[in-house]
Amino acid sequence: MDKIAVLIPCYNESKTIRKVVKDFKKELPEANIYVYDNNSTDETAEFAKEAGAIVRFENRQGKGNVVRAMFREIEADIYVMVDGDDTYPAEFVHQLIEPIKNNEADMTIGDRLSNGTYQQQIKKNFHEFGNNLVRNAINILFNNKLKDIMTGYRAFNKMFVKNMPVMSPKFELETEMTLFALDKKYRIKEIPIIFRERPDGSESKVNTISDGIKVLKTIIKMFKDYKPLKFFSIIFVILFIIGLLVGVPVIVEFYKTGYITKMPSAILATGIITLAVIAEQCGLILQTIVIHHKEDYELNLLRYKQIEELKKQNI
Repeated sequence: MDKIAVLIPCYNESKTIRKVVKDFKKELPEANIYVYDNNSTDETAEFAKEAGAIVRFENRQGKGNVVRAMFREIEADIYVMVDGDDTYPAEFVHQLIEPIKNNEADMTIGDRLSNGTYQQQIKKNFHEFGNNLVRNAINILFNNKLKDIMTGYRAFNKMFVKNMPVMSPKFELETEMTLFALDKKYRIKEIPIIFRERPDGSESKVNTISDGIKVLKTIIKMFKDYKPLKFFSIIFVILFIIGLLVGVPVIVEFYKTGYITKMPSAILATGIITLAVIAEQCGLILQTIVIHHKEDYELNLLRYKQIEELKKQNI
């Protein structure tokens, strides 16, 4: 049987953690359920242990830091990641892990948006706008049609978990996972799920505006890192157009009179066009580096698969 690990990163979830652990123990009695407490000031760790979870601690604040520790420390064949706030029903876990078991996907995503339950529970228009903006940006960037980018309910195979470098320290994590999977050609499958409202007394740790800004910064960074030629080409086009707008009157004047009286405009236009050319050169250089990085990653992935096969044969 595949060894299954349920990963629950937690910060001050004493109101819900017992129920979450018990629900997953009921659905997956054979699984190990790990609760990583992230400096909670309430009884989250105690209640999780009472419910039967394996409790560990991560002192570096932020969900990304917690998941990084989980991915490094926990050994399993199938990993399920879920929030500890009881908004994701445990009964959908079987649908999430089935494509992983059948080798049909490397990562499955619990899609909250397709059936409308997320929109019903979250009454923040800006929050929904932010989700749509992130989803559309990533789908355009990678020519994809994913429906839910930022869901916290996911399942992974071991290859994905052990070969993903988690860099985001906080709530940009889900966006980073999706971008990484798309860029490295991992197989993704979305599973429609029901999203529940938080129980009374349980408060969300997500700040719509500040965390939304962080996610947008992550998208810009990932765009630059994964698609540098497109990123810097956009900068090139913008700068080139500005340079033309500033420089065309100078060129027209010189053509008509043979003199240049608008010397500041000429210098400014020359500087802007030079910056545009430099931006395009940066894009070309970085694109070459990205291509080589992908080649190295694929080779390392092949070595990882070979090592895993040797381990299985020795067992």
